[in-house]
Amino acid sequence: MTKIIFATGNAGKLQEVKKIFENSEYEIISPTDLGNVVEVEETENTFEGNAFLKAEAVYNQFKLPVMADDSGLEIDQLQGRPGVLSARYAGENCTYDDNNDKVIKELEPLAKPYTARFISCAVYYDGAARLSALGKLEGKIISEKRGTNGFGYDPIFVPKDSDKTLAEMTLDEKNSISHRYKAFNELKTMLLKI
Repeated sequence: MTKIIFATGNAGKLQEVKKIFENSEYEIISPTDLGNVVEVEETENTFEGNAFLKAEAVYNQFKLPVMADDSGLEIDQLQGRPGVLSARYAGENCTYDDNNDKVIKELEPLAKPYTARFISCAVYYDGAARLSALGKLEGKIISEKRGTNGFGYDPIFVPKDSDKTLAEMTLDEKNSISHRYKAFNELKTMLLKI
């Protein structure tokens, strides 16, 4: 089995990506499995740019193939915000609840429906090959949090053609439609060709 480091400290993301690769020739490990978490400052203004920053930093430390992603929520009524700032939208060291509360408050005076999409850019880097795949999930934002599964904006995001938030879905239900699933599944297909 080929080991690939998934450059994340987010246990929820790690669980999702391990599930996507569970019946493949790749074993997904995290930097913490190697005894160290590399903190990479996300200074790029695109999801792809930030994902490659993380992948290259972790590759340079361990010299093993690396996957990374950057993902976020784009809300039409907020001109695409929070976008690349999704994880820290309510400020440094904010919680998921802080971010959700800020989005709900900003949308309050605006007209419904609050159309939005999750975007994930998954990348692979092994010192030579650079692969990139994009996944999107269209939906809308609701004004009250529902569900306890998932993480991030999952409790306030209802995918198109669903009446459940992502936080009300099981991991299998979410993985079958999510932006991250689409991006990493495409990346998995690309990897099988190199």
